[in-house]
Amino acid sequence: MPVNFKKITIYKLAAIIGLTFTLSACSGFTTARTQGYSIPQSAMQQIRPGQSEDLVIAVLGSPQTKSNFANETAFYYVETKIEQTAFGLTTIKSRTVLAIYFDKNRKVKDKAVYALEDGKLVTIETRRTASFGEDKSFIQSIISSIGN
Repeated sequence: MPVNFKKITIYKLAAIIGLTFTLSACSGFTTARTQGYSIPQSAMQQIRPGQSEDLVIAVLGSPQTKSNFANETAFYYVETKIEQTAFGLTTIKSRTVLAIYFDKNRKVKDKAVYALEDGKLVTIETRRTASFGEDKSFIQSIISSIGN
């Protein structure tokens, strides 16, 4: 039986074209979005020493996090820009933390902008401290309760 090479070549070409379109479609579907606050440069420039806490909230909105140190307070606004692929994989592209420090009179004392490079990696400790009742498995707890 003779082999039809034209037919095989057309099938190979169709497979290559289909594979090319599939791979290009998968890699092209990424979305960029912002998590947390969107901190406009114009809003950051409006915050100056001596301004009230209420004015800061009027310009930037409520802070994501507040900290109190003795008589002083700090507001933190966090903006994280991420990129997400069609498969749900996310990559952090940038992170900006705007910290605004207030004195005891609730007036802006200073502000600072921190980027992703300013952060430090922290290792999360996964060990747990044993406490009463957690050292035994469920079966061990049942067996020990029968014996008593």
